[in-house]
Amino acid sequence: MLGRTKKRRTDKVVVLTFRGPESKKQEAIETLTRLGYVDTSDSIPWREAFPEIADEEGPAVVLRAMRRREGLTQKKLSEKADIPQSHISMMERGKMPIGVTRAKKLGKALNAGYKVFL
Repeated sequence: MLGRTKKRRTDKVVVLTFRGPESKKQEAIETLTRLGYVDTSDSIPWREAFPEIADEEGPAVVLRAMRRREGLTQKKLSEKADIPQSHISMMERGKMPIGVTRAKKLGKALNAGYKVFL
């Protein structure tokens, strides 16, 4: 049996958004970087980065990857998100749409924003 190659994250992740004067932008980035935050302002949505899977399989791929990242089985995720395991299986195979309500439950259970599933 293969062992886990990466340590599971133990800290919660938070996304911050700020508005302020352009002249202070670099100073703010440097200060937040020292505190352990990462500047993601140059990142792009995954649908733009991977247009070949952005149609129907995109959310399914994201769901499966995020579940695995958290080290959860479908059953454990179903318990955390209060969604039947059979539905999670169908969503991961692209056979069932995720929808906003399920996306919010999955986002909360997987420590992520819900819009990545839509």
